[in-house]
Amino acid sequence: MSHRLQILIDEDRYQRVAAIAAQRRTSVASVIREAIDRGLGDPDASRGAAIRDILDAAPMDVPADVAELVSELEGVRGRHT
Repeated sequence: MSHRLQILIDEDRYQRVAAIAAQRRTSVASVIREAIDRGLGDPDASRGAAIRDILDAAPMDVPADVAELVSELEGVRGRHT
């Protein structure tokens, strides 16, 4: 860990977090870190999901002629040749 963070929360929130920490036999800080990861998302998990989506995508037809492929890609990108 490289950064220290101090936050103020109300008693109800603290009690909920503390109860979860006790149930899991971990620290309150660990529960807070997990909540941040769930709430803000994990960039590595997002990348992994994107890679899985690409790899799971159905095969698509690709023009055999490179010039035709380049023209198609430029058309998709909004460029004109």
